Amino acid sequence: MDDPKEVNALGIEDSLEDEDKSGTDLKIKPWNPDKIRITTKNYTIREIYIQIQDKSSDQEQEKELELNLAPDFQRSFVWNTKQQIRLIESILLGIPLPAFYFNQDKDGAQQVIDGVQRLTTIKHFMSNQLELKEEHLEYLSPLKGATFSTLDPATKRRFAGTQIVAHVIEPETPDDVKYDIFNRVNTGGSPLTAQEIRHCMSKERSRKFLHKLVESNNFDQATRQFFWRKDTAGQWVRDSKRMADREMALRFCAFYSEPLDKYASASSLDAFLLEFSRKLDQQADLTKLETAFQQAMQNCYQVFGVGAFRRWHPLNLTPSGRINRAIFESQALALADYSPDFVLAHKDCIQKTLRELFTDRDYDTSVSFGTGSYRKVKDRLIKPREALEKILK
Repeated sequence: MDDPKEVNALGIEDSLEDEDKSGTDLKIKPWNPDKIRITTKNYTIREIYIQIQDKSSDQEQEKELELNLAPDFQRSFVWNTKQQIRLIESILLGIPLPAFYFNQDKDGAQQVIDGVQRLTTIKHFMSNQLELKEEHLEYLSPLKGATFSTLDPATKRRFAGTQIVAHVIEPETPDDVKYDIFNRVNTGGSPLTAQEIRHCMSKERSRKFLHKLVESNNFDQATRQFFWRKDTAGQWVRDSKRMADREMALRFCAFYSEPLDKYASASSLDAFLLEFSRKLDQQADLTKLETAFQQAMQNCYQVFGVGAFRRWHPLNLTPSGRINRAIFESQALALADYSPDFVLAHKDCIQKTLRELFTDRDYDTSVSFGTGSYRKVKDRLIKPREALEKILK
């Protein structure tokens, strides 16, 4: 990718416990090279700019943009002023840009997979939101203070007529193959995470739904100390980096909605989640799924408080470590179908039962190592449900 190396001084990503999602008992699906469809296209910067300009009318907002920069990445634009000006200067000097990668869906819309920083910079400059500062210009110092609109006509034409090369992954290419291609080309300074790639490949419906779930009060309450920080004014603000929170919500939705046999036929956890995100885009009514998620978050907080989704030591009754995605699935799915009033009435018994699961070697391993394995997924989803059914009859 063209992002610079990110340094998360707040350590928000590190507040999620490292997790081994590997597994050896899932079906292997080798690539069929005949199914790969990649077209190389040439565009002018003017053509690209027209496609990525913000739309203003309600009718246009309802449509997928022809070329979507996926602006709701929480870390989407990270280039500083110097990096932006150096890119513009390179274009003005006639230096060719590296190739871009776009994903094209069945409706003809394209999403930028590799090149978000460069295209956003071009958009800023051509929208007169970027001024060329002298201290960042290496060769074109006479252009200090210039914006796109103040360039002379010949320079503007040369800039707008610059050719770029884009490799377009066509819709005929299967989604799991697309995902693997994006992983292979995703090798720059700040590579996309698995969830960010899924985000690029999905449509607005699923993106908005997952965003709604993780911005909800119930999710915030259950995970606040991990996905919030204080700003300079001492106010609490969300600071979830790299869509870790949305992956957690997607994992809940997928395992809540799909039978375990469906997961057994997937080639990997990432492939399973990618396929389900496509289903979210097509599902007519998401109300039941949203209700289950909200109830699960409320129940988990009522039972565990700030210790939700972490390992518990059964003997000293205290949680330890950081939020663990596999424990998140396990606890949230176990409590999703109980009413909050019922859970509150049986809070102590529920907490003791779920806490004691960590003394079960199979369960503890299922949330620690090889967590993508079908057997490990089955252990961490079935064991809590069966344990609660025994005590809550």
